[in-house]
Amino acid sequence: MVSLKELQDTAREELFLAGNSTCAGCGLELALRWAMKALGPKTALVAPASCLNVVVGLWPKTAPNFPFINMAFAASAAAASGLAAAFKAKGWGDMTSLVFAGDGGTTDIGIQGISGAAERNSNILYVCYDNEAYMNTGIQRSSSTPHGARTTTTPFGKQRFKKNLPAIVAAHNVPYVATCCISYPIDLYEKLKKAKDIQGFRYIHILAPCPPGWGFASEDTVRMGKMAVETGFWILYEIENGEFKLSKPSKKYLDPSKRRPIQEYLEIQKRFNTLTEVGLVKWEENIKNAWKYIDLELEIKEKNK
Repeated sequence: MVSLKELQDTAREELFLAGNSTCAGCGLELALRWAMKALGPKTALVAPASCLNVVVGLWPKTAPNFPFINMAFAASAAAASGLAAAFKAKGWGDMTSLVFAGDGGTTDIGIQGISGAAERNSNILYVCYDNEAYMNTGIQRSSSTPHGARTTTTPFGKQRFKKNLPAIVAAHNVPYVATCCISYPIDLYEKLKKAKDIQGFRYIHILAPCPPGWGFASEDTVRMGKMAVETGFWILYEIENGEFKLSKPSKKYLDPSKRRPIQEYLEIQKRFNTLTEVGLVKWEENIKNAWKYIDLELEIKEKNK
């Protein structure tokens, strides 16, 4: 667990600098700032086409105070694998090869490269900041867009639930998979710190609320992430060497009575304003099923002790 002094010292350090062009209340900025606090300056970041490519600003006044590479949509995992191989050849064992990609470049266009790198167990850290649509190009639906959400390509609400990318990556038997949320920065920081010191392919999926894309006030970003966890929509956990562990902020929501109604989370986002009563019932069932899976994982873990 991170000490208070380390947290205080870390809070002062910024490697993703002020003056970037992220939107007010951007979840991506919070995710990246805390990630870089955990990983430190000896990190080379690969970013596929995404919001991150454009918010960094123009040289020589760019926001990243660390090596930063813009990459084609599908090639980020392959590029980071190449960096890791180069660092090994040079004997730079203290360098981290990092991908920081949106959900479009991860769950859709980048998934083939991710699967290849995961199967090879390439020594890279892949982070998905999930704002649940292609936000940079006009809010089009991705496979990570949740059921019922309106986008420019699903004007009446998407009819499918999110693709479970953390579970897909975990099925590759990689050393480390985790989920995070920008509203729980200590949990995020600790997981990134842990992942930094693990060899092989590591994957972290961060929920990063987007005010213009989701339709909520920019000052409510942290509140939105907390509600996602409190309703049981977003579950925080780790899978380390195949062992599942529910993270502290999500533990109490094993008890369904402790969860806030999912309606409270959905009704404060404009993207869900076409959701019907039938759609709400589907949401409730989906969350119940997700937690049944968590119960099963914990039961298996207990039996294997």
